[in-house]
Amino acid sequence: MSLASWFRWNEPPSRISQRNPAEMVVETLMMELSWQLKQAEKQQRERENEYRKIKTGVDYGWLVSYPKQSYDISPGERLQLEDMCTKIHPSYCGPVILRFRQLIAEYEPEVQEVSRLFRSVLQEVAEKIKEEEEAKKLARQWNTKNKTSLSLTTFKSRSRISPFISDIKTISEDVERGTQPTRRVWSMPEFRNAKDY
Repeated sequence: MSLASWFRWNEPPSRISQRNPAEMVVETLMMELSWQLKQAEKQQRERENEYRKIKTGVDYGWLVSYPKQSYDISPGERLQLEDMCTKIHPSYCGPVILRFRQLIAEYEPEVQEVSRLFRSVLQEVAEKIKEEEEAKKLARQWNTKNKTSLSLTTFKSRSRISPFISDIKTISEDVERGTQPTRRVWSMPEFRNAKDY
């Protein structure tokens, strides 16, 4: 019996469970929301304790036991936020979390305001994704229009400019004949269709 069978280091590493990237984005963003809710609740308790300590002058914090998490968002709101999270592309998951953390640090919201702040970040990123998709769509349309217009320029046009054909009238001919020139400027070349040749 060999020792290699006892150790699993020579086996190929087991793959992470194959999950849909959209599910992973939803799970990651919702975990971030719940963590921020816990942090906001903790900060709110600390502010209340500081206020009580200043108001009464006595610290009873060592006597108080707090529930692990007393605030949670409603199931309907949770479902709406999860639905919004499904619209976020996996490449935007990190920027969403960073922006959310930045706003949390900037505003220091109350616990009840955290989910609204999270919703605003999701809406902001969803609009950005939509704008980028529209810009890509316009770029694709522009590229296809440019390809077709360039292909049309390779064909010869049917109208030709013929400046040296003998039946072109000039101003000098009119002066020699002593007639009044017509309103058309005769020094301009005449355009003719290919059928005329």
